Amino acid sequence: MENERSYNILRVSKGAETRSTILRQAISMASVFGLGGLTIGRLATQTSMSKSGLFGHFGSKEALKFAVLEMVTEDLTNKVAQPAFEELTGERRLRKLFSNWMEWIGTDQHPGGCPLMSAFVELDDQPGELRNFLVEQQIEWLDCIRRMAQKTVSEGNFQSGLDTRQFAFEFHNIGLGFNFSLRLLRDPDALDRANIVFNNLIRKARS
Repeated sequence: MENERSYNILRVSKGAETRSTILRQAISMASVFGLGGLTIGRLATQTSMSKSGLFGHFGSKEALKFAVLEMVTEDLTNKVAQPAFEELTGERRLRKLFSNWMEWIGTDQHPGGCPLMSAFVELDDQPGELRNFLVEQQIEWLDCIRRMAQKTVSEGNFQSGLDTRQFAFEFHNIGLGFNFSLRLLRDPDALDRANIVFNNLIRKARS
């Protein structure tokens, strides 16, 4: 009985590992081709797996796309947001969040850039569960920035009347502009420009 239980645990672990590996490959493909270009057939070729094997893990193309967005969001949380919350003050959290986000956007871990930003453009006018997920994720992201800004206000480092929602809006748009300049325009000074705008935003919030 104990051996059977151990075998079941090992089988589940192996299945989860395989699913994670497939998703990593799917994320890379989605960053280049978009979610619309992510098909079971193309992924099967890329992973050297059968289509039936992939369906066994995800069930449908829609479920695969959803799993991709969930994993990218989890990565963003773990690598960008969570480390920022380890900082003690609001301003230090904002600075850490920004630097982590710039690194996330600028890194080569996604060959075609951040899959979430690609999905914004692809899904903004396509009602459905995938768009709903993105909307919820982005509302949480903006609220994360807003709460950090509000903490900085309460600590006396930002002006008391600061519109923290506007601050979050401008913070977020620096990232969008950085992604555009870096990925489309191939601007070698994109990061420097983003840092200048961010520092101006912090300076304005203090005055």
